[in-house]
Amino acid sequence: MSGKSVFFKGSSLALAVTMALGVATASQAWEPTKTVEFVVPAGTGGGADQMARFIQGVVTKHNLMKQSMVVVNKGGGAGAEGFLDVKGAKGDPHKIIITLSNLFTTPLATGVPFSWKDLSPVQMMALDQFIFWVNAETPYTTAKEFVDAA
Repeated sequence: MSGKSVFFKGSSLALAVTMALGVATASQAWEPTKTVEFVVPAGTGGGADQMARFIQGVVTKHNLMKQSMVVVNKGGGAGAEGFLDVKGAKGDPHKIIITLSNLFTTPLATGVPFSWKDLSPVQMMALDQFIFWVNAETPYTTAKEFVDAA
């Protein structure tokens, strides 16, 4: 794959729609009563998967919950499978999701009946760099050139 050097670089949110990880306060006394399913709307090995597995490890290592947490990858349809699964589990505090910018782009690109508004963000866990590339054969070298052409 041939590409030009980066012409647009900006921070995109690595939204982590996560749970209260058992760090209970007086106002957060909920505790899971069964296994918590931590959905990753992507395949294994990517940034969201690594973050979910890291969080799972911290929760386990420090006994932050009495119940277990299992990471489940549901990346079909550019993440739509995972988003629809969590949307369908409305009100179930035992199903959480971690996501990146595909939270916004998947509905736009696929027409899946899902919107970021269907979820409640709990915590931003990290920032991720977003880099926009073009084919080396195109004349665009800056974001302005690309936007002007579009």
